[in-house]
Amino acid sequence: MEQEIQRIKDSALADLQDVETEEELQELRVKYLGKKGMLTKVLRGMGKVPAEMRPQLGQLANEVRQLLEGELDKRLAVLQEKEKERKIAKEAIDVTLPGRPAAGGHKHPLTIVLQEIKDIFTTIGFEVAEGPEIEYDYYNFESLNIPKGHPARDMQDSFYITDEVLLRTHTSPVQIHVLEERVPDLPVRIIAPGKVYRRDDDATHSPMFHQVEGLLVDDHCTLGDLKGVLLAFVRRMFGQDREIRLRPSYFPFTEPSAEVDVSCINCKGKGCRVCSGTGWLEVLGCGMVHPKVLAGSGYDPEEVIGFAFGMGVERIAMLKYGINDLRLFFDNDIRFLRQF
Repeated sequence: MEQEIQRIKDSALADLQDVETEEELQELRVKYLGKKGMLTKVLRGMGKVPAEMRPQLGQLANEVRQLLEGELDKRLAVLQEKEKERKIAKEAIDVTLPGRPAAGGHKHPLTIVLQEIKDIFTTIGFEVAEGPEIEYDYYNFESLNIPKGHPARDMQDSFYITDEVLLRTHTSPVQIHVLEERVPDLPVRIIAPGKVYRRDDDATHSPMFHQVEGLLVDDHCTLGDLKGVLLAFVRRMFGQDREIRLRPSYFPFTEPSAEVDVSCINCKGKGCRVCSGTGWLEVLGCGMVHPKVLAGSGYDPEEVIGFAFGMGVERIAMLKYGINDLRLFFDNDIRFLRQF
């Protein structure tokens, strides 16, 4: 048995030299010193040894156990120190290396177009006005001559919070707030940019998008003035060779009302796939402010007159940059944003 104990000691010390990880070291500890380890098995066989030899063998076995435990602990300390050095080396920073340049930011195309719209209209006398995105039904519909039961009120189109409160479906309510605040001052010349919300979500619609509402109220203005303002805008936005046309349309808050088309940016009015061969692209809606809207805001429609227009910022950006899917504006794809 003495020879067996010596053999176990020699075998353990030899195996210890090949250990490279803490996991291997733990396996070695279990193999020789665990409850079912080699040295433990030898000690359990002491009952078969003559009584006079047991003290000597027991002392030897304990000395071997203490020796192996000490060597295992030393090896563990060495392995831990090596691991620490590896981590330090891995995390080391070479301060002599050149710095990495920070990636430059890019303005979102909607931000670019919205700022350009603001610049165009403020240079011709309009000011920027803002209003709440959570709006009362009165301001979003009734004050704009959209009575109860009108299709625009349909729950499928609007996000209602309560029966009388909703997420605004257009920026037109801002003009009512401004008119009420300024009555009877004239002239009123504003644009109202901002987010609006409707129940749409496809390649050409989004549940959240951006609009710019324009309003001018004075003691005298005409449909010709409106057309001149919009022509100036279109030429500043899309190029001086652009033309516009007004097609009769219907909006509850303007009378008469019109849809505004711009000569196709792609084919310059000759007809192509982009404009479906017509030579024209729809860009916005407009009209003369309805007398009921003026009266409801505190102005006398017999004394004042005005015009209004509204456009989708996404629509303008898609035409300006040739973007064919509105969802690209909201996908946060850096490859798309880097183009601007």
